[in-house]
Amino acid sequence: MTAIVNDFFAGFSAQWIEAPAGKIFVRVGGGGPALLLLHGFPQTHIEWRLIAPQLAAKFTLVLMDLRGYGQSSVPPSEGGIAYSKREMAKDAVAVMAKLGFSRFGVIGHDRGGRVAYRLALDHAERVEKLAVLDIVPTLEMWRGMDAALAMRTYHWLFLAQPAPMPEKMIAGAPISWLKHTLASWTGDKTLAAFGPAALECYCGAFDQPDRIHAFCEDYRAGATIDKMLDGEDEAAGRKIAAPLLALWGAKGIPSEGARALDIWRRWAPRAEGRALSGGHFLPEENPADTAAALLDFFTRQ
Repeated sequence: MTAIVNDFFAGFSAQWIEAPAGKIFVRVGGGGPALLLLHGFPQTHIEWRLIAPQLAAKFTLVLMDLRGYGQSSVPPSEGGIAYSKREMAKDAVAVMAKLGFSRFGVIGHDRGGRVAYRLALDHAERVEKLAVLDIVPTLEMWRGMDAALAMRTYHWLFLAQPAPMPEKMIAGAPISWLKHTLASWTGDKTLAAFGPAALECYCGAFDQPDRIHAFCEDYRAGATIDKMLDGEDEAAGRKIAAPLLALWGAKGIPSEGARALDIWRRWAPRAEGRALSGGHFLPEENPADTAAALLDFFTRQ
């Protein structure tokens, strides 16, 4: 595997753990009950660097790079089959089991949030509580995909196009596309929230042809398999049993349209939540309020 660079997590161990996807990269630190953190697109576990110190004072944190992302393995895939959130959730279960955790809390942002709620549906016995950051369920996103939402979330449609069209287009200017994407989802439409060191890591983890294909496969799964699985759960009346906290940016995508909390309560009867100041990247745009809200939720009896 590649060398570990830019260690933002002093005192955390770094290791690769065998999972269904192959080797999954994780950092582990802190002490107390286990809390799994799952990053979003187009990032890595580094997105948690600003809130990890506060959370690690109360919890044993497991920061995991999703399959295809960061320093984790990149399983081959066509049509999204290896990148469904059901398959990604299996990696999370394997990682936590090998670390000795049979039950744990989960925090997921963006694509990691989709893995988190799929984990809570498919492996309810594993999840004590979960928090989802700046998302609503995948099926609900597609239901609400009118012209305005499609313009704002064009990447959902673009990245899900059949290979290799989006891969080739991104490959023409991958770093420019990445920086544009990151900035466009923040509250102030700049890259200021990320900082040069983290941004360098995101660029290095993005500008790789096999990973660009993996990212597209992630979104192809979202347009097909993930949406189908959500529909099956809804039709069967399956709900998320665990307490759920939904946080979203006041300038994030869920802040528009139907109220995000109303949507989540249809999927998780024990859901609570609210908007925080910022855009899509709450752990980096507003780390203080994000950490406080997460600590309140996960420490509450």
